[in-house]
Amino acid sequence: MSQDKLRHYQGVLSAVHTLEYPYTRSVGKVIGTFLAGLREGRILGMRTASGDVLVPPSEYDPATAETLTEMCDVSDAGTVTTWSWVAEPRAKHPLQTPFAWALIRLDGAATAMLHAVAAPGEESMKTGMRVKARWRDERKGMITDIECFEAESASSVREVNP
Repeated sequence: MSQDKLRHYQGVLSAVHTLEYPYTRSVGKVIGTFLAGLREGRILGMRTASGDVLVPPSEYDPATAETLTEMCDVSDAGTVTTWSWVAEPRAKHPLQTPFAWALIRLDGAATAMLHAVAAPGEESMKTGMRVKARWRDERKGMITDIECFEAESASSVREVNP
């Protein structure tokens, strides 16, 4: 600091302070189990008392607020319920070529999860299209263990019920 500034602050108390957030979030039992399943190449959901399966899993039933405990496997294939095209991916996007963000209702699940869909172009994306997970070879127990979803085939489109 310059001598002029030091003279200006004479008699003023000061202290060096670094603002930081060193906390690392713990995921808990439910999401921890979900992430461990991803590391194994499995997608887990949570079964509600009514029999619906929530993916990603939740600790509580959104309709009744009951605590949920029964986890079960769902398929790594499903149906696109809605989507949005990304023509110019950014550095932190999961894919560096144009892709779609999509809500995907996996077979066996009552809810949809958000993930990237690799598609050759916007015209190939359709609500109701069938997609399957493309898994990374080396998995770490993160949602990015699913690299993206890809179309099962060009002609596989199903009607989507809201």
